[in-house]
Amino acid sequence: MVVNHEIKSQLAKLLATEDLIVEHKNVDTAQFNVHTRVLILPQWQKASNDVYDMLVGHEVGHALFTSDIDWFLDFKIPPQFVNIVEDARIEKLMKRMYPGLAKSFYNGYNELNNQDFFEIDGKNLIDFNLADRVNLYFKIGSWVDIFFSSTEKSIVSLIKDCETFEDTLSAAEALYNFCKQEQEKETKQNSQQDSEDVGDSCIDSSSDNMSSLSDANGTDSVESGSSSDDSDIGGSAGSTLVDSEPEIKTADALENALKQLTDTRNYRESVYVELPKLDLDDIIIDNNEIHSGIDSYWGDFLEEHDINGDNIFGEVDNEFVKFKKSAQKEVNYLVKEFECRKSADSYARATIARTGVLDTKRLHTYKFNEDLFRKVSVVPDGKNHGLIFILDWSGSMAHVLLDTLKQLCNLLWFCKKVNIPFEVYAFTNDYPPNESIHKRAYEKKEGLVLIQETFSLMNMFTSKVNGKTLEHQMKNIFRIACAFNRNVSCPFNVPVGLGLSGTPLNETIVALHQILPKFKKENKLQKVQCVILTDGESAPIRYSREIQRHWEDNPFMGSGYLNDGCVIRNRKTGYTYSCTGLGYWADVTDLLLQDLRQSFSDINFIGIRLLGNRDASQFIRRYIGHSHEYDEVMKSWRKEKSFTIKNSGYDAYFGISATTLALDAEFDPGFMPTKAQIKSAFVKSLKNKKMNKKVLGEFIELVV
Repeated sequence: MVVNHEIKSQLAKLLATEDLIVEHKNVDTAQFNVHTRVLILPQWQKASNDVYDMLVGHEVGHALFTSDIDWFLDFKIPPQFVNIVEDARIEKLMKRMYPGLAKSFYNGYNELNNQDFFEIDGKNLIDFNLADRVNLYFKIGSWVDIFFSSTEKSIVSLIKDCETFEDTLSAAEALYNFCKQEQEKETKQNSQQDSEDVGDSCIDSSSDNMSSLSDANGTDSVESGSSSDDSDIGGSAGSTLVDSEPEIKTADALENALKQLTDTRNYRESVYVELPKLDLDDIIIDNNEIHSGIDSYWGDFLEEHDINGDNIFGEVDNEFVKFKKSAQKEVNYLVKEFECRKSADSYARATIARTGVLDTKRLHTYKFNEDLFRKVSVVPDGKNHGLIFILDWSGSMAHVLLDTLKQLCNLLWFCKKVNIPFEVYAFTNDYPPNESIHKRAYEKKEGLVLIQETFSLMNMFTSKVNGKTLEHQMKNIFRIACAFNRNVSCPFNVPVGLGLSGTPLNETIVALHQILPKFKKENKLQKVQCVILTDGESAPIRYSREIQRHWEDNPFMGSGYLNDGCVIRNRKTGYTYSCTGLGYWADVTDLLLQDLRQSFSDINFIGIRLLGNRDASQFIRRYIGHSHEYDEVMKSWRKEKSFTIKNSGYDAYFGISATTLALDAEFDPGFMPTKAQIKSAFVKSLKNKKMNKKVLGEFIELVV
């Protein structure tokens, strides 16, 4: 079974019960930094779920219970001895804290034992030193018989009883001293045995030499045959053994075997990135600044050319008035749906409460009825609603911006009628026109998602202004949208800084992490909806990373794309989102939306995607694939020119035909129509109204 590493990361965070940083890296063994609280886990591709859970539980045990102290300053103990005692202690404490984890430890160590991770098959455990036997006893003692002497049992009991890290150090010191003494005894015995063997060998050799060489060379041969060199060799070897530290071979064997569970050669290093916290004052362009700039630009234009405003804007403004009049039916429909659903929701939450006043009509039933008090239905007040709208202000929106704006205006008039606070932001890379006045909205750091300094959110509309001002502002943006539409002839230019730009949708989603809670707090709202109106995917987004160039002394702050190997991490929620295996570069937007939904679970995120007839099939297939559901959605698209997708990053993603939005929903058969023309105009009007009501109805259902 394939192990989902990111799920195991969440397991580690849940077990740790703290703001632990968990990273999967291209390393051989797990590592935990008690100072930085970073737990690094290898990609144990070959580990089963039981082994993985056991290893994760073990490392979390270190995170929870291993003290952050420099113990080696006061205790001269090899780290291996402290490790095996501490392993026993933390695993005991983890099983105590999470009883269900005991099964993972049992099954995991059983599996490691069956695969001989400790390299004990065919070996006599009596020959192992106490540290090795202790390591085996606390890890796989359920499956192997391990003998301890009475003296050794006291040390084992000392290890069993460890509750604090100080207990661990004391027990590890006792274990180390015992193993050191035992090694010295064995070394001394071996040295004595070697000396005796060497001595016997020298005596025999000297006798032979003396008898064979005395005739030729006299007695000097005894000195030549001296064993002084052999004594030096023996002494040297003996001193090396005495000075060496006791080894824990089973710990080394386990560590080496665990390395085999990873495949560092074919694994791409994970890069963990996080979202920056943005200063909204450097991102959001004030509503008044935008429209004052528009009015000033056009005022200067009219004055410079000595032209009457009605001659320039009259035709477009008349179209706006006509549109507003025709839109009232849809707005009223939205209001009606909202009020009905809100009332139904309130009554669904209604409760029956006692008043404390006797009901005289029930007094005669006192012998068999205890409920003699009057009751009243308590209907809770409706929730305070608010809406945030994000408008795509990119170049590809030029031909559909006017129709999109009309839909947006319908929703804003609806909000105004039912007193729902709202803000509308349009994302852009071109405002303000003077790039030199841009400020940095955050401090660049390695591992942070990169927000371009040219990114801005233009606060196009707000509920904070009165109705007359809102009307004027709508007319301003309506004129600009008409100027972008090639089917509308406009004798005026778009104000500087308000031209269509790139598509910084991803940057906008990052900014929403600060916009949403601020909007909710300022307006004291209980329920907020976020609506994003766009016609395409976001531009790719990067992250900052340090690059060391060989010709420079200090690292250069470069950047890289969010792609395979990158993991988006949210420390606040504890969730991570892997970019590896994304089938499409724009899927990063869905990951950012998922993160947004996890961060604000009480907010609905609604996407409205404008599609051409040729784009719908590919867009639907991206989220649904080739399936029976795909056929059903395409059927809805052909019939109603709209559909809803539920499995994207949004709570609901509405697909709407861009061409259908442009069609007039009013019944207009023309001048002196024939019967056929009347019928055609009537059917067309009903069809367009049906589509709008279907989408708007689903929208209201999410809003309430």
